[in-house]
Amino acid sequence: MSQITLHGVVRGVTFERDETGFRVVRIEVEGGAVELVVGVMPRVARGGEVRVVGRRVVDARYGPQIAAESVTSVEPQGREGLEKLLGSGLMKGIGPRLAARVVEHFGDETMRVLDQDPSRLVEVRGVSARVAEVAAAAWGETRASAAHLAHLMGLGLPRWLAFRVIKRFGAATLQVVEREPYRLAHEVPGIGFLTADRLARRAGIPPTAEPRLDAGVVHALGEATERGHTVIDRATVEARAAEVLEVDPSLLRAAVGRCVARGWIVELEGGAVSPRALADAESRVAVRIAALLSATTTQLTRAEEALALVEQRTGLSLAPEQRAAVVAATRERVLVVTGGPGVGKTTIVRTIVALFEAARLSVRLAAPTGRAAKRLSEATSRPAQTLHRLLEVDPKSGGFLRGPGAPLAGDVFIVDEASMIDAQLAASLLEAIPDGSRLVLVGDVDQLPSVGPGAVLRDLLDRAPTARLSTIFRQAAGSQIVESAHLIREGRRPVSSRDARGDFFIVERDDAEAAQRTIVHLVTSRLPAAFGLDPVRDIQVLAPMKKGECGTVALNAALRRALNPQPEGADPDERAPGDKVMQLRNDYDLEVYNGDLGVVVGRDADGALTVRVDDRLVTFAREAEASLALAYAVSIHKSQGSEYPAVVIPWLRSHWVMLSRNLLYTAVTRGKRVVVVVGDPVAIDVALSEIRAEERHTRLPALLDAALRTSR
Repeated sequence: MSQITLHGVVRGVTFERDETGFRVVRIEVEGGAVELVVGVMPRVARGGEVRVVGRRVVDARYGPQIAAESVTSVEPQGREGLEKLLGSGLMKGIGPRLAARVVEHFGDETMRVLDQDPSRLVEVRGVSARVAEVAAAAWGETRASAAHLAHLMGLGLPRWLAFRVIKRFGAATLQVVEREPYRLAHEVPGIGFLTADRLARRAGIPPTAEPRLDAGVVHALGEATERGHTVIDRATVEARAAEVLEVDPSLLRAAVGRCVARGWIVELEGGAVSPRALADAESRVAVRIAALLSATTTQLTRAEEALALVEQRTGLSLAPEQRAAVVAATRERVLVVTGGPGVGKTTIVRTIVALFEAARLSVRLAAPTGRAAKRLSEATSRPAQTLHRLLEVDPKSGGFLRGPGAPLAGDVFIVDEASMIDAQLAASLLEAIPDGSRLVLVGDVDQLPSVGPGAVLRDLLDRAPTARLSTIFRQAAGSQIVESAHLIREGRRPVSSRDARGDFFIVERDDAEAAQRTIVHLVTSRLPAAFGLDPVRDIQVLAPMKKGECGTVALNAALRRALNPQPEGADPDERAPGDKVMQLRNDYDLEVYNGDLGVVVGRDADGALTVRVDDRLVTFAREAEASLALAYAVSIHKSQGSEYPAVVIPWLRSHWVMLSRNLLYTAVTRGKRVVVVVGDPVAIDVALSEIRAEERHTRLPALLDAALRTSR
């Protein structure tokens, strides 16, 4: 698709969202033809002249349109053009009649007056001081936005990110970019240290300038939190920041002090530091857990007798360790239930729900992800929500509406897949639970910890009352998936099924290219034929890392070519109908969250994608596409809390740096009907011998111990 340039007059604005700058406009070009132009652009006014640079595309639903790469306003020619522009609604409070008076009053000086001395609008009959102020602000914002957008895009920022900068800093955008570029890293989501540093170099800011050193410290600490740590040794932060900045490490000591003084980070005992938000979150978790545990507990009367009645009514028959866990839930304000696959966690949850409902207590069910909440609902025949929906996200602040001042309604809160709960989400949940309620956290502590910083479930074990389940029950004992998962957890090699009707297989491959070909064949042909599975909806490839022939990037490209081939010349980074995608960040407006999977249904005239996420259709504006990644193959970390009918796992020596026992264990436990490991037996042995278990440095255990001592 070759680039084209058009000049025309705006005949209408079909859609616009000022927050993102995405707009759909109709322009009339020479000869009278009307073109539909879509993309991120400055505000344009009906009747205004514009210059459009873009490419012709054909939308599957709305037909031909122009995907804009830039849209710039052209200075209106003559008094008639000025009147049309000013009366188009671009300037609030000034319609066509007042616009005519403005042009009549200032004549050829109109544009100069608006640009340089807009307060003079009050000279025009019918224009009040208030109208003049509002109109001048609107004019200045429009002119500045166009200039700022052009400048930022010239610096290499994509349009959607440039608009985010303009929205944050407004008229001060260029001043901030030129003089304080590191503010972008601190204040604009999507702009990290490396981008801000590039802008700073262009602006001539010295390598040892204090703002650069401070931003480097925050960046180094941010890298640590991305690996799940909530605290890190100060000397390690200084050394890593010096490495990134390429400066003498001695310069970073004062930088850490400045970051502490500004409140960005907190200095802890023992020479450790933590981002303030994480330090606060772990403190809040400890305080709240201690408060719940120390409060007087109203036990259910005659719990054993009530449990027997529930068993009789439901037909359930609990094993001794299951019964002990259920009875503990009736006695404790906080209970952790943990164990691997097949040990009866779901049975315990169903029984606890029935027991408390029989006592006429209100039970609320939740899980960190939509898929996990759906499974919990199916298992209990009760409604379950994601934690974000339970806590009621406030789209404006990104926080939650439920909290200490507006607690949740309910007597008992049961949260499944609790290993996925990070420190900040745990703090929000605990502070929203009313004082007189109970909390039951259910999860597998041997799985990978949360994607976000912290290891809350691990840190709570045995500090809060804990029920550990280990017995594999009869209904799960025949599953080789369950058996293999427990063998892996114990450091023993699993055995491939010999029977084609089995559910766990190891396909030995020691070459990455051969393994990739095998994976594509399994997903597209072998597994669908053998098990009646849909290759997109039912089969998920889970890889240890992004890079390499059997990393998520290469596997997504190969699987997309096989399952949803695109026309020659199509943009490989653009999502298309039929693509399997994953959301990479929380979007509270759309109610889609990091890790949610979907399939693209189509693209509309606005350039927006419609994606089926679970059982609903979600519309993503074009600029939001950056948050949607191909998901034929995803990382094992991203699969947490999900369960798939079939899982295919590449496991090779090329994945060396990521191979660990709990990574393989987590991947295998994601499969429900069939799991296939495609890989090298040596790589499997390496993982089984590696027991580091995603070691994370957190402060919560020490905080819990101190809080519990104080509360006794």
